[in-house]
Amino acid sequence: MNTFGVLFKKELHELFANGKGIWLPISLILLGITQPLTNYYMPQIINMAGNLPKGAIIQLPTPTGQEVMQGVLSQYSTIGTLLIVLASMNIISNERQNHAAILVMMRPVSVIQYIMSKWAAQIVLVIGSTFISYIAAWYYTNLLFSYVDWTHMLVSFLLYSLWLIFILSVLVAAGTFLLQIGGIAGVSILIIALLSFLSTLFTNQLKWSPAALSQYAARLLEQLHWSQSVTYTVVVTLMSSFFLLIAAVHRYKKVEYV
Repeated sequence: MNTFGVLFKKELHELFANGKGIWLPISLILLGITQPLTNYYMPQIINMAGNLPKGAIIQLPTPTGQEVMQGVLSQYSTIGTLLIVLASMNIISNERQNHAAILVMMRPVSVIQYIMSKWAAQIVLVIGSTFISYIAAWYYTNLLFSYVDWTHMLVSFLLYSLWLIFILSVLVAAGTFLLQIGGIAGVSILIIALLSFLSTLFTNQLKWSPAALSQYAARLLEQLHWSQSVTYTVVVTLMSSFFLLIAAVHRYKKVEYV
């Protein structure tokens, strides 16, 4: 096994040793299935919590399966993002703080292999966990609401997973510029939230922004139409993630070798 493979295997082992490989999938699965279950039992929930007059009948329009799954993506973009930041904010800084990174770098390991192994392990954890959650949400949506075609579901997830890769790239880059996990989490959330807000506010000007991927993924649930804007957004997202990783490698070399 080459050096990258050894480091990657070590990172995966640590993800389960410190519990992230357990609590993150469970949290995301609960988050995913909450959306269809909450929509389905919403009349009963309002009836129990609303202190309504006796005999009052609550009638809410039944959402389509596509609308429920779009709600699941919206949950991932808010609470899901916070969970991912919480799970990944110390992937670089932890070993920098306890000087374990110095011991690793004393071996024949390049900075690129070191950074990329951490990034790849987080991608496996985050995308794998979100995919299981998305499948669970899709199952309950089909069971309780109308059927959502599996190809629409799969393509929308693949597109959304690029947004997750971008988030992880931001976290890795922030981890090389900052040492305290509070600062890393704060800066990462600020960048992600600001980009999402501006992409929602200036839909035409920022239609190729990585944050627009969640909107395109939601539309793919209704209609499997791959527009030119989606292609450009994918390219911009991949290039942005690439440059963030390049910046992380250069910054890490500077702070660890100077």
